[in-house]
Amino acid sequence: MISISAGVWNRCMNNLSPVVIGLGSVSIDNVVDVARYNATVMLDSVALAAVASSRQIIENLASDPHPHYGISTGFGALATTFIESDRRAQLQASLIRSHAAGSGPEVEREVVRALMLLRLSTLMTGRTGVRPIVTETYAAMLNAGITPVVREYGSLGCSGDLAPLSHCALAAIGEGDVRDVDGILMPSAQALAAAGITPLVLAEKEGLALINGTDGMLGMLALAVTDLSMLLTTADVAAAMSVEGLMGTDQVFAADLQALRPQVGQAVSAANIRAVLANSPIVGSHAGPDDGRVQDAYSLRCAPQVHGGARDTVTHAIMIAERELASAVDNPVLTIDGRVESNGNFHGAPIAYVLDFLAIVAADVASMSERRTDRFLDRARNQGLPPFLAHEVGVDSGLMIAQYTSAALVSEMKRLAAPASVDSIPSSAMQEDHVSMGWHAGRKLRRSVDALSRVLAIELMTASRGLELRAPLAPGVVSAAVISHLRAAGVHGPGPDRFLSPEIEAAAATVLGGEVAKAARAASPTPLS
Repeated sequence: MISISAGVWNRCMNNLSPVVIGLGSVSIDNVVDVARYNATVMLDSVALAAVASSRQIIENLASDPHPHYGISTGFGALATTFIESDRRAQLQASLIRSHAAGSGPEVEREVVRALMLLRLSTLMTGRTGVRPIVTETYAAMLNAGITPVVREYGSLGCSGDLAPLSHCALAAIGEGDVRDVDGILMPSAQALAAAGITPLVLAEKEGLALINGTDGMLGMLALAVTDLSMLLTTADVAAAMSVEGLMGTDQVFAADLQALRPQVGQAVSAANIRAVLANSPIVGSHAGPDDGRVQDAYSLRCAPQVHGGARDTVTHAIMIAERELASAVDNPVLTIDGRVESNGNFHGAPIAYVLDFLAIVAADVASMSERRTDRFLDRARNQGLPPFLAHEVGVDSGLMIAQYTSAALVSEMKRLAAPASVDSIPSSAMQEDHVSMGWHAGRKLRRSVDALSRVLAIELMTASRGLELRAPLAPGVVSAAVISHLRAAGVHGPGPDRFLSPEIEAAAATVLGGEVAKAARAASPTPLS
């Protein structure tokens, strides 16, 4: 089970505005608010009227003796099979039941809520041909906190995230299992009844409309870029604290040097590092013309270049996500002028690619962070600190094995950086002969984001201890604020060996929760980005 979403359902988020779903696209923040923080969903009345109007097109085609895909035919490789009108309700229900074929562990609640919200957003465009009751049912389920059980494996990222979306649709028709707002597992029919929601009876086209989209992978992308944006600020803070604790120079981060290579993300990261190091007594203790530390190791000197490249990749991923959030993905789709057309917009390639890109940069940022951690522990490289930052050298091991944990995480992230989007296994009797594997790209990225938070947490633990061992020299105000926050969270300072795992977990929780970045921002003399 991926631990990235642990506890977020119960996080206090006061004064969240309702998310209105209408003819326009939802934002990344909207997705996070509903998926992670239980914001209320409202349906725009004008958009609902457009949904009702577009449904009439489907009703007219349903009575046409000529076959229309998804309305009066089978699906996929069975698209040429005509279905009589008295069997079409059964056709839609059979589609959902057969496609709800996921296997493996349950997918995190926030991911399931994200994919339900995004499918609802597409339904509300009026381009899918469903009845208003379908959109109202999905909104009601989200607002009641009813979360269908979706399994880890089943989507190939093409023809939509078929299996995950089918598990959600199955719950909407009162079948399968769900978890209620308290996380209790129960039959869907029981949860719907308790919430006063009538199970759907699907009409022509509706089953297909509920499962033909990139919503699962897109939901994971929206959550990931939100988390990575915060973690990259945290990485800048951690790098600056390592530079400070390892008696490195701040001269290489000067704005005029960074401007010689006008990469946008690099400039942002360098500015963050300068802000953390500003007026640090430790940095000041060896600053000036006689400072010979102009050639710090790459893991210190080149942090803005690596972190900045990651920032630029996140920016690109956000652009792709925003385009997809503005899309109406279905097959067939209702065009603005009233045609019903087959298309290939359900193919997840654009999202799969950036999900893979993000796993690559997350692994590289983590790799650099682990190298800084290791440098603190080696007395040949840590500028006079005790080996492994141990309290009593020889008796105590200090943070020796914390570095092992960081190295293990980085090694795992390197494996997760292998792209999923270059793989394809044909399906549906070769009708779907090239697939994106975008769902798998999203699943492994979530593991990478979680791992990155832990690697950064270990660096922060190490840098904090190293900085405190520099006493009586004091760290800068930002570093001091982060150290104070970590100590309050149960991550203790120098001393004899103790049970480290709980402290690593506490540090990881405060990193992934955004508290370290928040503490640094509050203390910084200039804004951190």
